[in-house]
Amino acid sequence: MEIITHSREETVAAGREFAKTLPGGALIAFTGGLGAGKTAFCQGLAEGLGCTDPVSSPTFAIVNYYRGPRPLAHFDLYRIHTENDLAAAGFYDYLDMGAIVACEWSENCADLLEQEQPIHIHIERVDETTRKITVS
Repeated sequence: MEIITHSREETVAAGREFAKTLPGGALIAFTGGLGAGKTAFCQGLAEGLGCTDPVSSPTFAIVNYYRGPRPLAHFDLYRIHTENDLAAAGFYDYLDMGAIVACEWSENCADLLEQEQPIHIHIERVDETTRKITVS
């Protein structure tokens, strides 16, 4: 599936709609460069899942957990490279509890994430406002 958005608001809305399709415990593996819109899409995911906490990039925290009827664990895997690192960050715990888990910079742990059968989302910055979102 491919989605084209023309603003940050449309990228958030795409995430909000996509959230409706996700079963509990789903893993989303994001790829895309800095400023592509991964966090904006995650903001929409959180809203669509009914999470009430404000969404921000997990760059410094490694994981942000958003509470709600369908919780979201939002990971930044930029500094995570091993299964031990994933486990220490609580990755498997969040999956086991049925939270939706969204991982930015998933390419850093691609082999480990593949074992969990992720949904792949690549966000490409076409121009200043346009994004191409590919779901596979």
